Amino acid sequence: MQAVLMTAPGEPNVLQLQDVPEPSIQNDQEILVRLHAAGINPIDTKLRSRGTFYPDQMPAILGCDGAGVVQAIGSAVQRFQVGDEVYFFAGGLGKAGTGNYAQLTVVDERWVAHKPTSLSFAEAAAAPLVLITAWEALYDRGHLEPGQKVLIHAGAGGVGHVAIQLAKLKGAEVCTTVGSQEKARLVRQFGADHTILYKQTDFVQAVLDWTEGEGVDLAFDTVGGKTFYDTCGAVRVYGDLVTILEPESAYGNLKTARSRNLRISLELMLTPALQGLVKAQQHQTEILEQCATWIDEGKLKIHLSQTFPLAEAAAAHQAIESGSTTGKISLQIE
Repeated sequence: MQAVLMTAPGEPNVLQLQDVPEPSIQNDQEILVRLHAAGINPIDTKLRSRGTFYPDQMPAILGCDGAGVVQAIGSAVQRFQVGDEVYFFAGGLGKAGTGNYAQLTVVDERWVAHKPTSLSFAEAAAAPLVLITAWEALYDRGHLEPGQKVLIHAGAGGVGHVAIQLAKLKGAEVCTTVGSQEKARLVRQFGADHTILYKQTDFVQAVLDWTEGEGVDLAFDTVGGKTFYDTCGAVRVYGDLVTILEPESAYGNLKTARSRNLRISLELMLTPALQGLVKAQQHQTEILEQCATWIDEGKLKIHLSQTFPLAEAAAAHQAIESGSTTGKISLQIE
């Protein structure tokens, strides 16, 4: 089969299309999937540039998100049959025998969900990581409740545009930061109640104005750096701040957070896969199944802004790293 191999850490040109042996089912819970698309995520570009979690298992096939058709099943598989259309977050972190920048992959059935029937494979492949991240951040870490007010940073991004919709599905009011009027129009399509052009406006003051000086109940930081620390001032006393980035002390301190008694949560949806936490991984599969229902009911949308052929994975990485994309990017696999 053909697959894009990461031969060494470095620039996007380390991603090379090559012929590799086809994977095969190794245990009775696994399924063989013929991939039609693979999602591109910022974690892919970080692993490519810095090295994978398994540096002794190079070369690696990247790509955590995939969508395709079940080609074969292990003897104990119960949830899928040959021919089923599926989507999933699995592999792609550098471990040998995994990854979705390829024509075929083998996945444990416990990490796989039925693909939303209303989505193309490219759209479905763009969805898993961002759906899980936004769900865990808002619902599991932030304990979002109906009627609460939420600040979501970078609402036009991959995680952000999904987070807006999940917050609205919970019955929350949402404000979001965006970098342009075009992105402001886009996020309003996803249900944002209030948009803040952060390049022109102090977002903390804008949030305080929106909440009559109180601050939001929950803030979701997808940007990190100084933005994380500044956000502390936009959250109400005893409110929640969830971030998907590691706070760096070079950008600020937590004095404001402490004075406001904030609950700060760190969200890393990779933890279950990296630590082999079966129940947590099954919870993530349940998230994908529920989101598939909402997508097919028209309650949740995936914004796919660009697609690239498998052979142009390097160009897809360059697009992600430009920082100017909206929504998600996928590789289409013939």
